[in-house]
Amino acid sequence: MKAASASMSGRALARQPAAGAAQYGRPGGSSGSGNGSSSGGSFAASAAAAASQDAAQLQRRLADLQELLREAAQIALATGPRGIARSAQAAAALLSVARDQAQRLQAGQPPEAPPVVLRKLFERLGATYIKLGQFIASSPTLFPEEYVLEFQKCLDATEPVPFEVIRRTIESDLGLSLEDVFVSVDSAPLATASIAQVHAAVLRGSNKDVVIKVLKPGVEDVLTTDLNFLYLSSRLLEWVSPDLARTSLSAIVGDIRTSMLDEVDFTKEAQHLAQFAGYLDRGGLRRVATCPGVYRQFSSKRVMVMDRLRGVPLTDLDAVRSITTVEPELVLINALNTWFGSVVGCETFHADVHAGNLLVLPDGRVGFIDFGIVGRISQVTWRAVEALLLATGTGDYETMAKALMTIGATSQEVNIKAFAADLEKLFNSLQAIDTELIVQAGAGGGVSASVAADDAAVNRFLLDLVRVGENNGIRFPREFALLIKQMLYFDRYNRILAPSLRVFEDRRINLRQVDVDFDLS
Repeated sequence: MKAASASMSGRALARQPAAGAAQYGRPGGSSGSGNGSSSGGSFAASAAAAASQDAAQLQRRLADLQELLREAAQIALATGPRGIARSAQAAAALLSVARDQAQRLQAGQPPEAPPVVLRKLFERLGATYIKLGQFIASSPTLFPEEYVLEFQKCLDATEPVPFEVIRRTIESDLGLSLEDVFVSVDSAPLATASIAQVHAAVLRGSNKDVVIKVLKPGVEDVLTTDLNFLYLSSRLLEWVSPDLARTSLSAIVGDIRTSMLDEVDFTKEAQHLAQFAGYLDRGGLRRVATCPGVYRQFSSKRVMVMDRLRGVPLTDLDAVRSITTVEPELVLINALNTWFGSVVGCETFHADVHAGNLLVLPDGRVGFIDFGIVGRISQVTWRAVEALLLATGTGDYETMAKALMTIGATSQEVNIKAFAADLEKLFNSLQAIDTELIVQAGAGGGVSASVAADDAAVNRFLLDLVRVGENNGIRFPREFALLIKQMLYFDRYNRILAPSLRVFEDRRINLRQVDVDFDLS
C-alpha cells in the first residue's frame, strides 16, 4: 500500500509542472529558454521517477499474484476431490436458504435481515461455519455489532454420530480393539457438538473412570477445505483491491484458520492441558484446583482419553453447598487466583471459562476442563489489564482510560477525561444489569441458583465497551475482548457464590503474583 501511494503521488507531481508550464511559462517568448529547459528537465525527471515507481509496483503485484497462485495450487493438491464434494454441499445449503427467503416473499413477508440469513446459512453449512459463527459472536472487536449479537444464536448442538462409527475411529487411531483398552464404553454420548462427541468409559487395568473425546468423521476434511477456500478468497480480494490490505482481512482469516484447525487437532488440546497441569504443579496449586490428566498412549489427533472429573457447575449454589464442605466464597477465590495466575504463569490461559467448563469437586477443588479454546497475552498487555482491574475496583476511571489506551491501537489524540466519563457511564450500566437470581425448587427441598444475565448480556457489555473505545479513537485487539469476557464470567460467579465479596479489594485475591497463597480452611 505504501508503494501504491507513492506511485500515485509521483504521477500527481509529474502532472503539476506540465500544468504550470502551460499556464505561466515564457510570457511573450522572451528570455524563457533557460527556464523552459529547466522546467522540461524537471518534468522529465518526475515522469521517469513515476514510471519507475509504476514498474516496481507492477512487479510487486505480479510477484504477489504468482505467490497466491502457488499457494492456491498447493492447497488444491492437498484438498483433492473432497473439495468438489464440499462445493456441492455448500451450493445445496445456499439454495436451501435462498428458497426460504423466496417463500417469505411469496407469503408477502419481507426477507430476513442479512445477519439472520447469514447465521442460518452458516448453521446449514455445518461444522466450519458454526465454529466461524461462534468466533464472530466472541469477537466484538472485529465484527459489526448486529452480526456479533445474531451469531450468539448459532447452534452447535448436532445429531450424535452412531456409536459404531465412533468405535471405528477409536480403533483405527489406536490400532487396538475397544475391548483391549476399556472395560466398558457408554454407547450414549455424554455430549455432542459440531466437531466432536464425548463418551464415558472405564479404563482396563486401573478401572479408572475416563472420558473419550472423538472427532466426528469427515470434520477435519470439511474444515480444511472450507477454511482454505475462505483464506484464498481473502487473499484474492486483497490482491484485487489493495485497499482491503489495510483491514488485515487475510491476516484475520489466517488467524481464524489456525485457531479452528487447532481445535480439531486433539494433540494441541492435550498440549494445552499439559501446560496448565505443569503450571498447577509448579505453583503447588493441586490442592485447590485441577484439570483432567491425558492418557497419551491412548490418544491421537482425533481421539483423546482423559480422566473423568465428577463435580457440579460453579453456577449451582445449592449443589456446591451439598457436594463440599468448603465455603462457596473460598471456592470462588481459589478459582479466581488459579485463573489469574495462569494468564501470566502459563504458556496459554483457558479462554472459555463458562459454567460448563468449571466444576466444583467433592473435595472443594475447582476442575478446569475443555482446553479447546485458549488465549495468549503478553506481559505488557497483562500489566495494562491489571491496572484496569485495580482501577475498576476503586472507580478510578481516568486510570482505567489510560490503561485501555495502552492496550488498544489509536491513530489520534485521546481525550482522557472524555474517555473516562464515557467509561464511568458504561460501568454504571454494568452494575445496573439485571442479575436477579432465578431460584427453583431443587432436590431435597434445596434451591438451585443461576443468573438471569446470560452470554448475551456478557457480549452486550463487550460490544458497548468496544463502541466506547471506538468513539474515543481506540480499537482493541481480539485477545483483550477474549480476556475481558472470561472476567465477566467470573463476575457472574461472584454474584452467585459470594455477592458480598469485593474482588478487587479483598487481599485474598492476588492479581500481582503467579504463586499465590491459597486457603481451604
